[in-house]
Amino acid sequence: MAIGGPRQRVIVAALVLAWGRVVSVDSLIDAVWGDEPPASARTQVAICVGALRKAFRAAGRQAPVIETAHPGYRLHTEYSSVDVREFEKLVAEAGDSARKGSLEEASRLYKQALDLWSGRPLIGVGGRLTQDAATRLEAKRLAAYEVWTGVELELGRHQELIPVLSAAVTDYPQHEQFRHNLMLAQFRSGRRVEAAEGFRAWRHELVEELGLEPSLSIQQLHRAILRDEPGPDRPEEAGRPAAAPAARTVPAELPPDVPAFTGREAELRQLDALLLDDPLGAVPRSGFVTGMAGVGKTSLVVHWAHRVADRFPDGQLHVDVSEHEREHGPATVHTLLGRLLRALGVPGEQIPDDSWERISLHRSLLAERRVLVLLDDVRTLDQVQSLLPGSGRSCVVVTSREQQEHMTAVHGMVHIAVGLMPAREASALVGRIAGKGRGAADLTAVDALCALCDGLPLALRIAATRLAAKPHWSVRHLVDRLAEEPQRLDELSAGGLEMRSVFAAGYRALPADLARMFRRLSLLDVPDFAAWVGGALLDLPTAEAEKIIEQLVDVNLLIVVGVDDAGAVRYRFHTLLKLYARERAQAEEPPDERRAACERAWRGWLTLADEAHCRQYGGDFAVLRGTTPRRTLEPGLAETLLASPLAWFDAERSSVVAVVRQLSRLGADELAWELAMSTAVLFETRNAYDDWRVVTESALVAVRRSGNRRGEAAMTFELASVEMRQHRHDRAKDLLRTAFRIFTDIGETYGRALTQCGMAALDRIGGDLTAAMGRAEQAREVFQKVNDLSSETRALNQMSQIELDRQNTAAALNLSFRAVQLAAHTDGTRDAAQALHKLGTAYLRQGRVQEAEDTYRRLLEQVRGKDNARGEAYALLGMGETCIAAGLVEDASSWLLQALAIAEQVGDLVLFARTNLLLGRCCRMLHRVLWAGHYLAVARRAFHQSGLAPGEQEVAEELALLSGRMDDSLRSFTGNAATRAGLLG
Repeated sequence: MAIGGPRQRVIVAALVLAWGRVVSVDSLIDAVWGDEPPASARTQVAICVGALRKAFRAAGRQAPVIETAHPGYRLHTEYSSVDVREFEKLVAEAGDSARKGSLEEASRLYKQALDLWSGRPLIGVGGRLTQDAATRLEAKRLAAYEVWTGVELELGRHQELIPVLSAAVTDYPQHEQFRHNLMLAQFRSGRRVEAAEGFRAWRHELVEELGLEPSLSIQQLHRAILRDEPGPDRPEEAGRPAAAPAARTVPAELPPDVPAFTGREAELRQLDALLLDDPLGAVPRSGFVTGMAGVGKTSLVVHWAHRVADRFPDGQLHVDVSEHEREHGPATVHTLLGRLLRALGVPGEQIPDDSWERISLHRSLLAERRVLVLLDDVRTLDQVQSLLPGSGRSCVVVTSREQQEHMTAVHGMVHIAVGLMPAREASALVGRIAGKGRGAADLTAVDALCALCDGLPLALRIAATRLAAKPHWSVRHLVDRLAEEPQRLDELSAGGLEMRSVFAAGYRALPADLARMFRRLSLLDVPDFAAWVGGALLDLPTAEAEKIIEQLVDVNLLIVVGVDDAGAVRYRFHTLLKLYARERAQAEEPPDERRAACERAWRGWLTLADEAHCRQYGGDFAVLRGTTPRRTLEPGLAETLLASPLAWFDAERSSVVAVVRQLSRLGADELAWELAMSTAVLFETRNAYDDWRVVTESALVAVRRSGNRRGEAAMTFELASVEMRQHRHDRAKDLLRTAFRIFTDIGETYGRALTQCGMAALDRIGGDLTAAMGRAEQAREVFQKVNDLSSETRALNQMSQIELDRQNTAAALNLSFRAVQLAAHTDGTRDAAQALHKLGTAYLRQGRVQEAEDTYRRLLEQVRGKDNARGEAYALLGMGETCIAAGLVEDASSWLLQALAIAEQVGDLVLFARTNLLLGRCCRMLHRVLWAGHYLAVARRAFHQSGLAPGEQEVAEELALLSGRMDDSLRSFTGNAATRAGLLG
């Protein structure tokens, strides 16, 4: 099939080159645009992938070819680059044949592999990633070509090779091995002068253009040709016995195996897979192990290396890159290659000065041996890519704190991500080091210890080592010491190991902007966060902040939690890393700068909460505002985050709770109570009463401590609202009286009106309808003056319900009409839904069944799909009541059962009680006596718990009717039984 534009070709190439592994969106963006991606890059990648999927389907591929997998996309392996893998398989088989002495078979396989090539790979595909991959693939081809010509020379096909090699040196004039093999073929064919003259001209060109002398080996061949000296290169020497080879150095550099190594079975299996005989011949055999500091990357690979050391008879190499840098300075590719070549037995004087020659020699040595190379704590891509073998059976395993996705996408390395230890493995590790008896005595304490160590193997080892060194300590004692956050990192130091120094090594390598973001994010007590928070802390646009945060993810200093319902990626710290970051912030940044950064973020939450409240309520209604200056958000941010206010709140709810508690501790009382009040309607809508109580009580403590009377009145009122929702009416009544008194003292009329609405609701529940109506009317007058349409609608709804309780349906109908009209001028659905429900109820009480049904259907259409589950339940309840009034009892039961399911979900006790009451009525009318008794009993308990006396009265009336029905059924049953007895007698 034809692939569309250049961007689609780049994306397909990147996915194919990954060979079934996930390619992140960031890598695809880098592949397509390089260092200058447009702001819409993520969207454009998604569009390209969508177009590709459509093209695959049009080509007859109905099964998914490209699947979405965090953090990007993956091509199913059946569609990956089979021809490249076939080439590599043939090359590997050819190498095995050559090592076994089967030169003819080796030559045939090399030729078969090379015949697969029809030109340069990835022609017509742009981008840095694909260009790098094309270069790598071309290097593989040249390496195979080079080895094949060497095999042909060993088989004595000198003259046949001369035209082949002449073309190769013309196409690749700087490729020394081709020149070497051509000179050898010419010399063995008796064309000594041609070989010497070709070398002279080539050397002159090399020196003139590059300033480089040819390598030592080709110069030695040239001198031998000039002297016409017999030797192994001469054809007359081919039949003589070969001299005994010099003893080859077999390095054994593995560090000692890790004592008490525990778990990591999945990761060990991934490493074992590097050594399997892959039928597709995926070479080189290389793995890339990543994870945060202290997670056990080195322990894992060293333990595995000891397990498989016998598979590498030519030696095991180990280079600790970070230690090399501490002792010898920067670990460049040049210095690392020198270190590896010496370990492989190359004398110092024979190690080339040129870096490219070192790379060539290193790959040549690995190609003919089975060597395991461990490169530990690699920091940059450059330190790895030049050290990978081009072919053969050697294996390279790299560990790094950085993700380095190019290592997998471009170089085909297997990525092994090492995460925190599962609880079971963590407990087992503690037991193995500290002694099983210590842990068995208090399993709960061991679990707490593992949690405080954040599942980090290094922290667990340190803690367990301390226990082993302190036999008089219980596990609980160490847990108590670690529980104090300021000293936790101090406690995690033992036997020369220290968590703080491990974290410091990675922190010191961070650029200034990453280090600043790392520090400041730790100042917030939130469990997780979106990128806009980082932007506020550093006063940067969100897009720039996201780039920095993603780089912190890449170096394993932050974790991606996932994508929230608002579409934002969320991040979090490892606990111990957060403690370290906060230490650095306190040590490196002045207190006023830290506080200013935090206040920008806190005010960001407040601004977003204000906007979410307005969108959910239909305007800036039913809320008191304080004096905290709002943060000006960058254009489009609120629209992006608050497309669904409740989805944003679901993502941020835990953070809002944490922020209010932190503000309370720090004495930021004004900001604390404002944030608590702005989110109150969101807590209420989500029935998150426990969290609502926490933020309200936390803010209340802060305002009382500072003497903030207005804030105290507002939070007292909010706490009363929480108590009312949880049907603690006596407590709510006391709080409302307190709030009303404070509002009166400070002259806050609007706050008094809000409080009066709550007091009116309690008066109605208590049966004092006159007092309830008086308070509701007074509150309504204030709301009219300040043009608070939402609160006025709520007051009208209260007044309508009071008139319904009075059996004054005409007045209720008029009030409901007015409420519906007012609600139409707001964007909120909650008050509008309540107004329509009251209107439908008034119609029903007047016997106007069709108008009631029309109203409830209108209500149902309004609330469905608007994230208003409670409104939907009330609409379903109304439809059920309407069907009962119309005599459609079976239909009523269907509507009511739907309402009951939602009532249980949202935790509305009055709604739950009312629905059970009506279900009991339906069952009574359908002669389902036992079910009627069940529903009515449940309704009676719920009404009693809610304190709604009129509801209990209705249940009592239904139970009386049910009792009569049961008596009739009993008499009928007795008569029928007597008749049957007579007949049978």
